[in-house]
Amino acid sequence: MAMVSPSILSADFAHLGSDCRAVLDAGAQMLHYDVMDGHFVPNISFGVPVLKSLHKALPDAFYDVHLMIDDPLTYAEPFAKAGASLITFHLECGCDTAATLARIKALGCKTGLSVKPHTSVQALFPYLDQLDLALVMSVEPGFGGQKFMPMALDKIRALREEIDRRGLSCLVEVDGGVDAVTGPACVEAGADVLVAGSAVFGAADPATAVAGLKAL
Repeated sequence: MAMVSPSILSADFAHLGSDCRAVLDAGAQMLHYDVMDGHFVPNISFGVPVLKSLHKALPDAFYDVHLMIDDPLTYAEPFAKAGASLITFHLECGCDTAATLARIKALGCKTGLSVKPHTSVQALFPYLDQLDLALVMSVEPGFGGQKFMPMALDKIRALREEIDRRGLSCLVEVDGGVDAVTGPACVEAGADVLVAGSAVFGAADPATAVAGLKAL
């Protein structure tokens, strides 16, 4: 059974709290919180104050924070204090990866690391024993509603094989264009966590969409 992390980038921001509560009540295990700075990716989303407000309203939720920013080391602490449960950043951002992972762990959060579609997934392998989650992007990061890139499936398989070979507990997450059609292939390839935005919040019945993905 897959874990589901609905991406709130696709939620109705005018009803963000109630939208998040609805998917959690439907059985979603996490809330995926995309942070974009307009530099690392060509879009700006939301930051620390929104997470702090959400955490105040929904303190028991698991906040799967995805930092698509240039300087995750500087911002790890503010997001941790705002309520992040897990903080994922990108290998391509150019920061000191080991220092950033150590800082996130020291702040009491779980650690995640991601690569963009055209970065080799093998670049994550040296860090797997330090990670709670490895995130495969199946679209170019920056905007919701994009089409799933099938090349991600080979990356998921490679990660799954390496994690299992080494006996690690790192989860494999996939983000981008995941829905009822692409989700089964992701799970078959070895994904543990499905990030779904439009497929959940854009559905006529988000609760049914969550249940369908969880059942994969």
